[in-house]
Amino acid sequence: MSTTIYVPCDSSAISLGADRVAAAIAQEAEKRGIAIQLIRNGSRGLFWLEPLVEVATSKGRFGYGPVQVSDVRGLFDGAFLQGEFHPLALGLIDDLDYLKKQQRLTFARIGKTDPVSLDDYIINEGYRGLANALSMTPQDIVKQVTDSGLRGRGGAAFPTGIKWNTVLNTPAEQKYIVCNADEGDSGTFSDRMAMEGDPFVLIEGMTIAGLAVGATQGYIYLRVEYPHAYTVLNTAIEKAYQAGYLGDNIQGSGKKFDLEVRLGAGAYICGEETSLMESLEGKRGLVRFKPPLPAIKGLFGKPTVINNVISLASVPVILDKGGDYYRDFGVGRSRGTLPLQLAGNIKYPGLVELAFGITLRELLYDFGGGSATGRPIRAVQVGGPLGAYLPESQFDTLVDYEAFAGIWAVLGHGGIVVFDDSVDMAEMARYSMEFCAIESCGKCTPCRIGSTRGYEVIDDIINGREISKNINLLRDLCDTLLNGSLCALGGMTPYPVLSAMNHFPEDFGVSDKANAA
Repeated sequence: MSTTIYVPCDSSAISLGADRVAAAIAQEAEKRGIAIQLIRNGSRGLFWLEPLVEVATSKGRFGYGPVQVSDVRGLFDGAFLQGEFHPLALGLIDDLDYLKKQQRLTFARIGKTDPVSLDDYIINEGYRGLANALSMTPQDIVKQVTDSGLRGRGGAAFPTGIKWNTVLNTPAEQKYIVCNADEGDSGTFSDRMAMEGDPFVLIEGMTIAGLAVGATQGYIYLRVEYPHAYTVLNTAIEKAYQAGYLGDNIQGSGKKFDLEVRLGAGAYICGEETSLMESLEGKRGLVRFKPPLPAIKGLFGKPTVINNVISLASVPVILDKGGDYYRDFGVGRSRGTLPLQLAGNIKYPGLVELAFGITLRELLYDFGGGSATGRPIRAVQVGGPLGAYLPESQFDTLVDYEAFAGIWAVLGHGGIVVFDDSVDMAEMARYSMEFCAIESCGKCTPCRIGSTRGYEVIDDIINGREISKNINLLRDLCDTLLNGSLCALGGMTPYPVLSAMNHFPEDFGVSDKANAA
C-alpha cells in the first residue's frame, strides 16, 4: 500500500525549491523501497512555508515546511509518512489558523488537488455549475450572476452581470469571451495561482460565460512571464476537449464553445482591456477611445465579455450554489469574497481569500503577522503600483470598494504591499511616476509627457531644489494626469504620488501636512 505525498507545482513553490524537493522525496522513497504516490498540487498560498510537503494520513493531510532537499532524509528517518513529529511538522493542514479563518470559494480546491487532473476537479465539485448552466436559458444564467453581486475583480469593480447582459442583448453573428490574464501589478499573484493551481475553474467559468451571452469563442490573454501557467492551461484545455467540456457539442447539449490561450508580449498597458484587444488582434497595444464599449464593439469589432481571471473563476460556484449563496458573503455593495495577496515587508506573505468587510489591520497582523523586519509598518500600497499609499491611521478601513473610494484609494486586484518605517515615501512616489513613464503606450500626452516631467520634478524635490514651487508643480501635473489621461495608467498614477505627499510630507522636505497641501 502506497502513501500519497503532495508537493506543490506552483511557480512560487518551484522558485523556492519544490521541484528539487519532489525529486529528492521520490529518490529517497525508491532507495528505501517505500511505495509512494507523489502528486504535484497547487499552492495553498502559505508562501513562508513553501515548499510545503503534505502527507495523506488516516487523520487527514499532515504538513511539513518549509522543506529543503537537505531535510528529506531526516523526514524519512522520522517516519513523516505516518504524520510523526519532526521539527518541520505543522500538524494537520486543515487545522492551521491561516487557512481555518479564511472563506475560500474561488480557491476552494487550490492546494488540495492535482491541477491538471479532470477527475480530481469533478470529484471536488467541479463542473457542477456548468451542468446547471446547460439546463438554463442565457437570461437565467445572467440573472444568477447579477443576483450574486459579483463585480470585476480586476480593478474597476464593474458589475459583471450588467456587462454580460449588455453583450447578451447586443445582436451579432459572432461574440467573444476574453479573459484578461495579464496580471502585471506588483504584489499580485492570485490570477497566477488560480491558473496554475485550478485551471479547470477558469475554463468552466469562461464556458458558462459563453453560454450566457451566446459567445462561441474564448481567448485567455496570458502574460508571457507566466510559462508554468501557460503549460498548465493548455494541458487542461486539451483534457476538457477530450472529455467533451469544450468543443462543438458540450456534454451532448449541442452547444459550442472553443477556447485557446494567447501570449502577450510583456507590455503592462495590455492589462487595460482595450489595449489587450488591440494586441489580441495582432496590433500594437494602444488604448482605444471609449465609447464604443467592448461589450458592444470589442474584439474584432464584435460584442465581447472581457473579465479578469478571478471574476471568471468565481462564476462556477455561483452557478453551482446560486447567486443568493454568493451574495450572502460580504458587506454593502461588495459581495462575495476577494483573494487578497500579502507581499512586501510582511512576516507571513501569502494569499488570503475572505468575504469583503475585514479591515486592513486584521489582514496585516492577524494573517500577515506584522512586518518581516519586526519594525513598525509605516505604509501599505493596495491595488498595484498605481494604488494609493495608506498610512497607519487608515489601517482600520474595511476591505470594501466603497470604503476605499471614501479615502481616495482603490482596492483593485487585492494586492497589498507592505513597507516598514525605513521606507522613503518620496522615492516611492518617484518610482510610481517612472513606472508610468516606462509603461505608457504613448497615445495620450498627459501620460506620455506628464509622467516623465513628474519624476523629474520629484528628483528636484528629493534634492532640495525649490521644494515649495516644485510641490505645487507636481500637484498640477497630477491634476492633468488625473483628468486628461485616456486610460487608468495615467489617470491613476496620481494616487500613489498624491497619497505619499499628503500622508508623508516630511519625506518631501515639508514640515507639516498643511504646507504639503
